[in-house]
Amino acid sequence: MYKNINVIFLIIFIFLFNFHTDTNAQIQNKRMIIVIDAGHGGKDSGAIGRKSQEKNIVLAIALKLGKLIEDGLKDIKVIYTRKTDVFIELNKRAEIANKSKADLFISIHANSNKKTKPYGAETYVMGLHKTQENLDVAKRENSVIVFEEDYSKKYEGYNPNSSESYIIFSLMQNAYLEQSLSLASFVQGEIKNNAKRNDRGVKQAGFLVLWNTTMPSVLIETGFISNKKEEEYLISKKGENDIALCIYNALFEYIKSIKNKTAKELTNFNFNKTTETDRAEIKKDFTNDKIYFKIQIFSSSKQIPLNSNDFKGYKSVEEHKISSTFKYTVGSNENLKKIKKMQQSVKLNFPDAFIVAFKNGKKISINEAIKK
Repeated sequence: MYKNINVIFLIIFIFLFNFHTDTNAQIQNKRMIIVIDAGHGGKDSGAIGRKSQEKNIVLAIALKLGKLIEDGLKDIKVIYTRKTDVFIELNKRAEIANKSKADLFISIHANSNKKTKPYGAETYVMGLHKTQENLDVAKRENSVIVFEEDYSKKYEGYNPNSSESYIIFSLMQNAYLEQSLSLASFVQGEIKNNAKRNDRGVKQAGFLVLWNTTMPSVLIETGFISNKKEEEYLISKKGENDIALCIYNALFEYIKSIKNKTAKELTNFNFNKTTETDRAEIKKDFTNDKIYFKIQIFSSSKQIPLNSNDFKGYKSVEEHKISSTFKYTVGSNENLKKIKKMQQSVKLNFPDAFIVAFKNGKKISINEAIKK
């Protein structure tokens, strides 16, 4: 630990100065970099459930999240701390993020408890743990350092069982606290409202994996594998897809909130999920006798602005008023097989999305469209 309190404040001052410099650079940067960290790996299994190991659950979610970002947010570069079952030291994970000058660090984990009753997801940011429970979670996740050589020197005398060891870490992360809390809140909102999972809230604790990151960072505990029912959910494809999609949607909302705050500087983030070719196809739908297949994602008795958050970033949304109901679709293609393939991707955002057919701008039945 540091012997002189003046040294601590000097370090914090330098850290805060660098923070403001880095933030300005990030605002001017035209391409965002996000590091996705799948917790544990290799000889470090993480929490162990009845049928699963934490390291495998979080890797599956991390890879799916990365794929969603790469497909949906083209101007964002994704970097993984690991893409396979390998052991990565905690300080190396932060080093990967720092060397790549990342704008965000997202660490994905699964929780465990001696009691089997607790369930639900919670998202942590670096800070002083407000409860013993938060401290216990941090200690469990930090205990991985015993797998590393010379960890006492590497982590400046840190003792995973000492409460005092966490204080300096939390002080040095306060510069990014507001942004980290913002992203964490979006994550928990998605988990509660869209995945319909138990929301255990946003919390603060001293996680080593977040300590040295020089950017907003969050650690997501996706659920408890010590809870039988939740473990079954987390190891299922539905669970993997749900959690990955929640984090993706939260990320989208977070970036949009930054863009709104700094509209003049941040003008190059691409939230479009369709190409110019797609838009050209939409325009042609109303000018010839060809049949076009589309994907209906929304229906409402009231008209919804096409730039509404309800459409989760899809820019080429079409509105069709049929009787007194407004129908909203995305995509447009003469080839049914191609639109079916697109439907699988759209279903990640809109699980009930289905295919409809149009001719000369008017909706026709799928059976009629196929016959023709």
